Amino acid sequence: MKQGSTLFLKIAVFLMGLPVLALSLFGLTWLTKNPVNPEYAHILYPILISMYVSVIPFFVALYQAFKLLSYIDKNEAFSALSVQALKVIKRCAMTISGLYALAMPFVFLVADLDDAPGLIIVGMVPIFASMVIAVFAAVLQRLLREAIDIKSENDLIV
Repeated sequence: MKQGSTLFLKIAVFLMGLPVLALSLFGLTWLTKNPVNPEYAHILYPILISMYVSVIPFFVALYQAFKLLSYIDKNEAFSALSVQALKVIKRCAMTISGLYALAMPFVFLVADLDDAPGLIIVGMVPIFASMVIAVFAAVLQRLLREAIDIKSENDLIV
């Protein structure tokens, strides 16, 4: 496979990380110093902590996606390394979903104090998006493992 065949996807992975990095460096730090309503700023801190902590598995998953694209470039897509990368992506997505699920009671409190019921739905978006990514990675991992098994059986026959 040509070296640059996945260049667009690698650029997309890189561009996905830039806004998250900018938000975690500038946006969340600004929000901790300037809460909208200082009366319930203490409720925002657990939400912000879960957002900060979720950045770590997000970037780990992006790195694994980048590695997976590199394996595809090297014609090593059907290897145990690809299965391992998908396994890490799945675990990172489940971790992100779990972190945001732990923060949901605090989102509920903020929505109740601010009288904004739509905030609960907005708070559930990262949970469901991460779960969709985890399920998709698990399905790909299983399909890739089965393809590797079939390939190894065919190599034994020939």
